[in-house]
Amino acid sequence: MTIRRLPADKERTLVVRAEDTTNPAYGITPQNRSLQDLFNNGIINLDKPPGPTSHEVVSWVKRILGIDRAGHSGTLDPKVTGCLPVMLGNSTKIAKSLLTAGKEYVCIMRLHKEKEEEKIRAACKEFVGPIYQRPPLRSSVKRKLRIRNIYYLEILEIEGRDVLFRTGCEAGTYIRKLVYDCGEVLGCGAHMAELRRSRSGPFKEDKTLCTLHDLIDAYHFWKEDNDTRLLSRYLQPLESGVRHLPKIIIRDSAVSAICHGANLAVAGVLQLHSDIKRGDIVAIMTLKGELVATGVAQQTTEVIIDAKSGIVVDTDRVIMAPDVYPKLWQKS
Repeated sequence: MTIRRLPADKERTLVVRAEDTTNPAYGITPQNRSLQDLFNNGIINLDKPPGPTSHEVVSWVKRILGIDRAGHSGTLDPKVTGCLPVMLGNSTKIAKSLLTAGKEYVCIMRLHKEKEEEKIRAACKEFVGPIYQRPPLRSSVKRKLRIRNIYYLEILEIEGRDVLFRTGCEAGTYIRKLVYDCGEVLGCGAHMAELRRSRSGPFKEDKTLCTLHDLIDAYHFWKEDNDTRLLSRYLQPLESGVRHLPKIIIRDSAVSAICHGANLAVAGVLQLHSDIKRGDIVAIMTLKGELVATGVAQQTTEVIIDAKSGIVVDTDRVIMAPDVYPKLWQKS
């Protein structure tokens, strides 16, 4: 049985370094944000249809919701369908955070000649692990040889020359090229007949996945009947886009300094996830579960727990507005 695990599925435990409380007068738990707030701090797990480009789909989302800014994480070719996380407003700042989470696809590989099932399965096994890939001619990046990780490749069904498989891979992997290379190993040639993205890190084919038609209906139910049930399901808080990142939870008194671009000092840390390594991208969170910023860990979990002073996270992208929590620090 194939174990299907992406980097986003890594299990971590929360370690307590110090105790503190949060002031309810400042900030808000992500689940309690208003719909209007989510238009600027939300993410939609969109089921991209075949035909339009990812950029066109994002433009339609902006038009449907009447917003000025949105973006997506991980371009899908026009013919490809499936999970396309669409970041709204301020949420576009975390788009790069999904690059480390991994992606999953379901693909139909069409062989140019029939092959024995045993040989097909053996050939596919060769592509699990680190592989070399050169982007295809029709790509938006330089055709430079690079390494990409295939976390799993599971054959679901074989019918004649059609092979249905599911694969989990690193961001930037070209499934079309993977299929072509598999055909070369089999000695018969192959091409990608159909492709669907079933996961983009923490975003899956679940009840939050919505089509453009679903989104239009949900928006009109809210506007015309004040029925928020569907729109509340589809508009997820931006924190859902960093579920896969290791977390460091900080004191209320440290939030404003981080929002003004300061690095995180050990004195501000209350809790943190296990197995944080130097160089890891981490999410800096409040006690209410709000995302303050993302940054690069400067120390391991073990060092941070026992440290008396020093910088533990080099702040990279500030997400929270600077006036949400009060300023409790002084410039030196």
